[in-house]
Amino acid sequence: MPRVGVLGLGAVGAQVTRQLLATGAVDEVVVSDVDQRRLSSRAEELGPGVTVAASGLDGLDGLDAVALCTPAGHHLEPARRAVLARIPVVSISDRPSEVRSLLTLGARAARRGTWVIAAAGFSPGVSCLLARWLAREFDVVDEIHVAKDGTGGPACARQHHRALKSPSLDWRDGEWTRRPGGSGRELAWFPEPVSAADCYRAALADALVLQPVFSDARRITARLSASRQDRFTSWLPMLTPPHADGGVGAVRVEVRGRREGMHQTRVAGGVATPSTAAAAMVGVVVERLLASDAILPMPGAFGVAKLADPGALLRELRGRGITLQEFVGLGL
Repeated sequence: MPRVGVLGLGAVGAQVTRQLLATGAVDEVVVSDVDQRRLSSRAEELGPGVTVAASGLDGLDGLDAVALCTPAGHHLEPARRAVLARIPVVSISDRPSEVRSLLTLGARAARRGTWVIAAAGFSPGVSCLLARWLAREFDVVDEIHVAKDGTGGPACARQHHRALKSPSLDWRDGEWTRRPGGSGRELAWFPEPVSAADCYRAALADALVLQPVFSDARRITARLSASRQDRFTSWLPMLTPPHADGGVGAVRVEVRGRREGMHQTRVAGGVATPSTAAAAMVGVVVERLLASDAILPMPGAFGVAKLADPGALLRELRGRGITLQEFVGLGL
């Protein structure tokens, strides 16, 4: 049976470990975390099948895949080491600069015959699969617009805080454009119970992983929900410590395009606790990489939107607690 390494036992990493063991996809999960106290307590809670690594999965000996679940900013170096060892990597980092760096490992991963799956979380991640699934109905995809609401654990909340004050990265008419973070307010309707929320430009990585798949699209954008307090305090240090878990969140994906010469728009969304959704996404991707009969793209580095059969992946995610919905108009 396969052995998988999980680096980081925060809100996402612990759930990834539980899922991999619960589904029987692996025989052993090797875990590591910079917080030794948390590592010891979580490893004991997770029970049989969990082995504690000496230090940061150094050596990577005997592992069949690695899930990087540490806070953003700590994924590139372990990903490089895994590629060197010809071990597939799945990363949850959604920091644009880091996602871009992970994608640059593509040529090296291809030479080593392995994969780097970047930004495999709630958004980007589940949102990318929804975009692929919606796009199947179009002859030509012109625009993709992503919005997300909510945060997972403390590291996710801090990244949300940083993203809101940093410039956005959008794909517009064949080039990358940047706009001030916190600008461009749009009211987005998410699935219940999240409902409506004002969303703003922010430093989000969705366009980075969607554009290679939808290279003909004219516009690919992403926005983040935020309260008035979020916007006004984004330039300050976080005023209160983040919650251990931010509660229920949601993603919304709108795809615009043409079918048989007619312009159409389709919208879908997902609801879940963001940390649970990210863990489910990582677990599903790791299991896809380990499956002997899985149809995988050629080795390289890319987001989950490039994986085959997004519908099957979405069905698996739905079975792990993510509510998925398509917005359907009355057609009057």
